[in-house]
Amino acid sequence: MAVESYEIFAGGDELPEGCIANALSLTSPKDACRLSVVASTFRSAAESDAVWERFLPPDYGDIISRSIDGLDLLAVGSKKELYLHLCDHPILIDGGSKSFSLEKWSGKTCYMLAARSLKIVWADTPRYWRWISLPESRFSEVAELLDVCWFDLSGKINTNMLSADTRYGAYLVFMTKSRTYGFGNQAAESSVGINGHERETHTVYLDPQGQGGRRHRYQVVPRRLGIFTHHMAHILRHEVDTPYESEGRYPKQRSDGWMEIELGEFFVKRGQDAELEMSLTELKGGNWKSGLIVEGIDIRPKEGK
Repeated sequence: MAVESYEIFAGGDELPEGCIANALSLTSPKDACRLSVVASTFRSAAESDAVWERFLPPDYGDIISRSIDGLDLLAVGSKKELYLHLCDHPILIDGGSKSFSLEKWSGKTCYMLAARSLKIVWADTPRYWRWISLPESRFSEVAELLDVCWFDLSGKINTNMLSADTRYGAYLVFMTKSRTYGFGNQAAESSVGINGHERETHTVYLDPQGQGGRRHRYQVVPRRLGIFTHHMAHILRHEVDTPYESEGRYPKQRSDGWMEIELGEFFVKRGQDAELEMSLTELKGGNWKSGLIVEGIDIRPKEGK
């Protein structure tokens, strides 16, 4: 809110609380909290359900009704308490295939697509991937990469589920095991855009040790070499120093203990109703890969956009 807007509220104690509440509801959660310290009337108005009802998504009742956690959030506490709960505690919806939360300072919608809801090539082939449970994950299952030479995954969400006039970023959320190989200095390609339309692509590196100079990576022996089997080829892997490319996106640590890498961004226009697709592929390297654990794809507003 601009400085001029704050000046409009000068002498707010002379205005009816209902008028102040209506004015606050036209700002943002961040501004409402700031203005609550202006005067006692403002403080009371800023706590009202009328204000926080406007900050919640128009369809929040439907979203909460799709929750699987069994909590009747609609009947608990005030609208402000509900709002803050949805900011700090993502709820699982649609059978646990995705989670829903709000960005605290803007009230814009955030979603994470569970690994089970993604299209992961060979994910249901036990030789290549397996589904496991981790206490660190918000979802009941995550996908553990056992061994593939092609890494290919994608997810979709409808733009009408997202906040209008907002730039979103899509982030693959994952972690690596102590023994991870095949990703060192191996560029993958990511993209985010409307399904069926041309999309901008980005170069990404999934090796969390890859950023900044030379790092170790595994030299991979061909999958079959004479009498050696695929198992023996794994044993013959050895680490060599390899320079990383200077350009490209690299993983970052999240506050929840997972890592994430940005796949791309997209601006959601008001009234837009289209299928947004996010993808990550590495099909050219030929290196066998293992040790990655995929939680899902996080879709959230980009800071300040």
